[in-house]
Amino acid sequence: MSRRYYNLPTLTTLSTFEAAARHLSFKDSAQELSVTPGAVSHQIKALESELNTPLFLRGHRGVVLTPDGAALFDTLSTSFLKVSQSLNSIRDRNMTTEVTIGSTTAVAAQWLSPTLTRFWRKFPDQDVYQVAQDRLFHACPEIDLFIRYGRDPNSTMEQTPLFRDQLVPVASPELAQKLNGCVLKDIAGQRLIHLESEDTNWTGWHEWFGELGYLGAVSTGTRVNRYSVALQAAQDGAGLVLGWQRLITPLIDAGKLAPIRPHVLPAPHQFYLVGHPDKDLSEGVRTLKDWIINEVQQNDI
Repeated sequence: MSRRYYNLPTLTTLSTFEAAARHLSFKDSAQELSVTPGAVSHQIKALESELNTPLFLRGHRGVVLTPDGAALFDTLSTSFLKVSQSLNSIRDRNMTTEVTIGSTTAVAAQWLSPTLTRFWRKFPDQDVYQVAQDRLFHACPEIDLFIRYGRDPNSTMEQTPLFRDQLVPVASPELAQKLNGCVLKDIAGQRLIHLESEDTNWTGWHEWFGELGYLGAVSTGTRVNRYSVALQAAQDGAGLVLGWQRLITPLIDAGKLAPIRPHVLPAPHQFYLVGHPDKDLSEGVRTLKDWIINEVQQNDI
């Protein structure tokens, strides 16, 4: 085959591999690249053939990187980031003051949006675009910062710890008053509202009970795929939801939900603010990042 100047495979092949390695999913990377999973698989096989080594181990539950694949992904992700930063400079991205920050819908509604409102009052000229979704966020040029629960061991981004929340059962004030002081077995027998999220880092009822030493039966209850839906159901008296204390403080203060004491568990993971290193951030992004960190430090619970 003909040799290129840098002796590299095509950019399409490399970008396809980078996306597949970042998602650890041919399906998700295909969706990002607007191609079929079969096209992604074809590109990966072509690259493996050219390099004469497997880059992924394929199994029934997905794919994982081989050592060669992990080494190539580390190099590509770093290189692509530098290319992206260079292109952004060429486009003179700093002509706009807009900063983009992402989070889950629950974090956005219960904590981040009020924080941003206070930020806007102090920095009225700073435009902020808030992106809320319940899919996992990944490093991409369109997002400057995002909030993540639990540290990503495979990320090349800077992950700044924000806070570790407390997990406590909450319900409507009437129901919470009846259950205050009850034992874990009694809570487990109530109608529980279970959150089924794409992000498996989020702690569920079974993990919560297990960490507190209760290994008995747990009510099946109701299942939802949005935390905001779970909170509204609990406010309506439909059952108990596992409350993230810092996130739902506004609902507790407003008397819409009430904690069921005394069973409280520190969350297994912290929340992180994820973004590029400070030296690579625009002035607007650094300002917002510093503001969020300062807000957390001043409002520890």
